Amino acid sequence: MKVIFIQDVKGTAKKGEMKEVADGYARNMLIKRGLAVEATPEHVNQLKGQQASVQHKKDVEKQNALEIQKLIHQKKITIQAKAGAGGKLFGSVTTAQIAQELEKEFSCKIDKKKILLKSEIKAFGSFSAEIRLYQGVSATVDIDVTEA
Repeated sequence: MKVIFIQDVKGTAKKGEMKEVADGYARNMLIKRGLAVEATPEHVNQLKGQQASVQHKKDVEKQNALEIQKLIHQKKITIQAKAGAGGKLFGSVTTAQIAQELEKEFSCKIDKKKILLKSEIKAFGSFSAEIRLYQGVSATVDIDVTEA
């Protein structure tokens, strides 16, 4: 019997997959417990619609990431920070501050968790950060840290 899985079933299939399983297993375990439904033409069309919707959402997210990449790649931002004696910063420049500055200058919202620094920024100078916008789409931003 062909069934479409509604939930992940360990060792059998993942949600959204369509598989051929034994009749008894399908009727007595999978369908009875609400883990799968029989693969009728109506359910198959519904599954195809859901898969198309998920793919469309991924395509839109990737397109948005590419637009943001064109906007910020190889650009330079300036962050002002307070420093103590010897030119050392109070604390460090965080990814949250970098995300805030990118939003202010380029009006694009970027999650601070997507910003990767090669090392902590604890002094004045020029630094580089990689921003991973989407799988396979990243941008590099130069950061100038100046005294406030």
